[in-house]
Order: sequence, then C-alpha cells, then structure tokens
Amino acid sequence: MLALNAFNPESSSSLDPVVLGLVKRRHDVFGSGVPLFYEDPVHVVRAEGVWLYDHEDRRYLDAYNNVPSVGHCHPHVVQAVAQQAAQLNTHTRYLSGVVYSYAERLLATFPEPLSKVLFTSSGTESVDLAMRLARFHTGGTGFIVTRFAYHGHSTAVAEITPAFGPGVPLGAHVRTVPAPDGYRGNPDVEASFAAHVEQAIADLERHGIRFAGLVIDSIFSSDGLFADPPCFLRSAVEVVKRAGGIYIADEVQPGFGRTGAGMWGFERHQVMPDVVVMGKPMGNGMPIAAVVAHPEVLASFTARSGYFNTFGGNTVCCAAASAVLDVIENERLIERSATVGAYLRQGFERLQTTYQSIGDVRGAGLYVGVELVDPDGGKTPDTAEALRIVNGLRQRRILISTCGPAGNVLKIRPPLQFSTEHCDLLLNTTEELLARG
Repeated sequence: MLALNAFNPESSSSLDPVVLGLVKRRHDVFGSGVPLFYEDPVHVVRAEGVWLYDHEDRRYLDAYNNVPSVGHCHPHVVQAVAQQAAQLNTHTRYLSGVVYSYAERLLATFPEPLSKVLFTSSGTESVDLAMRLARFHTGGTGFIVTRFAYHGHSTAVAEITPAFGPGVPLGAHVRTVPAPDGYRGNPDVEASFAAHVEQAIADLERHGIRFAGLVIDSIFSSDGLFADPPCFLRSAVEVVKRAGGIYIADEVQPGFGRTGAGMWGFERHQVMPDVVVMGKPMGNGMPIAAVVAHPEVLASFTARSGYFNTFGGNTVCCAAASAVLDVIENERLIERSATVGAYLRQGFERLQTTYQSIGDVRGAGLYVGVELVDPDGGKTPDTAEALRIVNGLRQRRILISTCGPAGNVLKIRPPLQFSTEHCDLLLNTTEELLARG
C-alpha cells in the first residue's frame, strides 16, 4: 500500500531546487521508509477550503484529503481551537464540560444502542482498543478482515492490515476474505461476501481459534472502494452474530457524512455494529479519534480493565471536533456530499462511454473510485495508466491518488466543501489526459 503513487528518489535530479532540498532533508531525518506522493512531490505551505498552496503560491485543487473534511483551515474550527487553547488544555483526568458536551453530541449521531464512547488520538489507537473490547467480550482472539484492508500501524493492528504486504505478516489469529467486488467477482456481493465470512470463521475454529470479530471499513477504501448495492453487508453481519462474534465498523474513512447517506457509512447498509471506530476527519486535522460501543460490549472490558488516554479527548481537540459537527450541520455537508458526489460519478460515467480504459466507476457521496483497465485486455488492471493520470493531474495542480491491490483505481476523496465547479475542473482535466493516452 505504501508503494502506491509513491515518489521515486531516483528521479530527484529533475526536481525544483527547493523541493529537492526538502526531499533530502526528509530522507536525512526520516530515512527511506516514509514515502511521499507523486513523481514530483508537492511542497505545501498553506491551505484554504479545497485549495492547497505551494512555496510559489500556486494553488492546487485538493480532491484527495479527507482529514480536513469540512475544508482546510475552516474559520469556525480555527476559532474554536484558538479559543480553547487560550483557555485550557491538559490531560484528561479532570472533569470537563467541554469534553462531555462533545461526547453527548457525537453519541446523538448514532442509533441506539450505540451509547458509550471512549476517546483516543488516532484511528490506529481506536482500532487497537476495539480489538481489545472484542476479545474481552467474546473470549475469542480471531479476527476477519478483507484481503487488502488497511486499519492502522500498531503491532496489534498491523497484524490485521494485509495492505502492508508480505513484509508485515498477518497474525496467526487473522483470516482474510475477498472484498465485495461486484465488478470482478460474484455480482451477488451480499451472498458471496457472507459465504466468505462464514468460511473464514469455520477455518479459525478448525485451527482452534475462537472467533472474536469482523473488522471492515464500511466503504472498503483500500480494497478498491466498494459501496453498492446498499445493504449488502446485512447477511455477513448476521453470520458474525450467529457465530458469537462482534461487528466492528471502521468509519475512519467513510464517517462524518462522506458517503452522503447519513453520518456513518454503515447506515447505508442498514446494519448495527457492536463497535464503531473513527478518526481522521473527526477534528479537521486535530488529533482526535474515538470508539463508540454497545454498553454491554464496553462493560465486558471495563469490568476487568480501566481505560485512560492522556491526550485522547483533550479539551482543544474536543472543541475542534464539536466545531466540525457545527459546520457539517450548518453547511448541510451531508446533503452536499450526496448531490455533488452524484454529479462527480455521473461525470466519470460519461467519460466511461468514450474511454474504454475506464472499466468501472463506483463509490458513494464524495468518495469515488474510477478503475482503469487495459482496453484490449478485458478487466486487466492498468496500473501504469492510473499513475499517468494521477501524475498528469498533479502537474496540472489537481491532487488525487490511487487505491486497490493493483493501484489502478483513481481514489477521489475531497473535502466536503467540494462543488460542481470543482468537479468540472477535475473531470475536464482528466478527459484531457485520457484523450492524450
């Protein structure tokens, strides 16, 4: 996964001198294991709304970042952070109305009985904690994930993250299932996915490993983005519950209105998770994440283990996160995600009728995947073409990336302030590049 759309240091001789100097400094302090995006890395110095600006004050349309979900440097969020930072920011073992007010607002966005929350500082921490909850509640240790899933980078979470590749082995207690790919696989994705989950549970049990839980990103982001048909997760969740496991919905990517069908990605499937994890977009760039759980699941954990996180849910981050909810509500960003996202998908579907290299267009809300294939090779992934488009867009100052096991799916995931005018710029420039193919 880390190699997708990654900068190749061997091409650095052609870089802008300022960028080249920063690339060398980055390597000196981080080493070679922390990759950059694009053939020509972008040096970002400021941002506003859906725009990033480089060291020469050239602006780039950001069609990729879901961290500043309500827009880069949104004034309302900036003001909330500044005011709270000037008033109080300390560890989390004091009473705080700011924190509890946000917790109450956040929980109000969930259906019953998801009514308890624990704060962390990152999505990785949230997934790690959710795995602990699952083990305490079920008495099991076995987990099931999809074959190219990314869930985080702690030791425990890396063991359920096949996207890292063979250099980071999966745990012996982990089984993978194919992503619900209706483009290449069984078109009956609901039945197929449920059957694969059932087989994985049986394999765990055959090896003497008690099943604990299914962990899935509600939109299968790293696997290549699979959203449809709505409700296809229901049968798999029923299989999990019958087997005594829990369903952990990873909402780090699809959460906070991105799919346009509600606040949370799992809502599109009309399923009820036992535990929900969230992160990146929660604080619009501030380090806050959370685990929301059914009270019985949480009780199994807290009966035997306390929980404390020095920075998770501190007052400044909670002020930022509360401001994010304000913006989502006041600017009607869930509705915007639905309408603008539909416009964007329809635009790519129009391009698909002209360019055979577009094999599939899929997604939900402002999360769109465009799969590029060899026009003469059926559904053969065309990784080279995807990289050509991504880097061609970057040269024209539009930023996207790729996803999927072959890295051939254009990954388009802009801030939720994206408009149809921004879509037109992205679509027209992409068509220009496709025509030059």
